[in-house]
Amino acid sequence: MIGAITLLLVFQLLGEVLAQGFGLPIPGPVIGMALLFAALIWRGGPSPELRNTAQGLLQHLSLLFVPAGTGVMLHFQRLSDEWLPLLVSLLVSTALTIALTALLLRWLLRAVPRSKEDA
Repeated sequence: MIGAITLLLVFQLLGEVLAQGFGLPIPGPVIGMALLFAALIWRGGPSPELRNTAQGLLQHLSLLFVPAGTGVMLHFQRLSDEWLPLLVSLLVSTALTIALTALLLRWLLRAVPRSKEDA
């Protein structure tokens, strides 16, 4: 388990170093996650130790939202002052995400060859 957590943290650190070093607008953990994904594809998948550690982290994922919830409660007055721009941005970004996901799915389904039985 320690080795798997170390692997996850090393990829996060690598992503952070790349983001800071090259001044990229992408967060370091996202870059690290993409690098980890590429490494796992290259290796043929995660090891059982990494798989078990990731499952353990996912089981307790809700605990990671406690600091964010606390932050929201600390800035509740600011949220109540700026509720309209927040609501508009949430609605627009949600609509754009749904639309782009639908377009991407449509494009990907056209790219997949279909058998005569599926048609």
